[in-house]
Amino acid sequence: MDRIGNKTARNPYFCFMRIDIITLLPELMESPFSVSILKRAAEKGLVEIHFHQLRDFATNKQKSVDDYQYGGGAGMVIGVEPISACIEHLQSERSYDEIIYMTPDGKTLNQGIANSLSLCDNILILCGHYKGVDQRIRDKYISSEISIGDFVLSGGELAASVLCDAVIRLIPGVLNDESSALSDSFQDNLLAPPVYTRPAEWNGMKVPEVLLSGHGAKIETWRHEQSMERTKKLRPDLLKESGLE
Repeated sequence: MDRIGNKTARNPYFCFMRIDIITLLPELMESPFSVSILKRAAEKGLVEIHFHQLRDFATNKQKSVDDYQYGGGAGMVIGVEPISACIEHLQSERSYDEIIYMTPDGKTLNQGIANSLSLCDNILILCGHYKGVDQRIRDKYISSEISIGDFVLSGGELAASVLCDAVIRLIPGVLNDESSALSDSFQDNLLAPPVYTRPAEWNGMKVPEVLLSGHGAKIETWRHEQSMERTKKLRPDLLKESGLE
């Protein structure tokens, strides 16, 4: 088992999350958590990540975890026994708020899902491979099935990394400015407005005057209008979902 984070390094927010990830490629998982915001979250003691090599729970000499499909067909399937042994071992140590299977046919990840998961204390994520996992695992253990889009990856590790990034950044204390996450795209089913920084004029292109005015109420009104306009143009489906069209 590999671990990232230090639970003893508790912080003034007293907010802690543990994420366990079952994977065939723990080496692939390590890089996203060893830099930037996710690394700082672990160093602050806000989150602890544990990787569990599924092959460690295989009982055969070859440490293989996959087998042919019943009924025939191309591609191998990860069997029930190693996954069940791993999950039940972890469940014997703690209860999980969610046991998530990363799969292309799951519910598409969105900001609402990330917000909800950010309130959890313990999350277990199962990364699939090959043609997926035996359906009986999904029926018995999985509480949520999540996809990051309508496409297929070689395995669930990259998708799990995306999910973790979306969730961990929402934990209080992870971002230096907590209000930053609240103004992200999709938090209110709107795309974020355009943003600008210095210089105020570049190649004849000027920053909108309202942003230089110092008038907070007018700036917020402008930003909301811009968000509505951008969402209507680029993602009208979001307005329909929220009843804002």
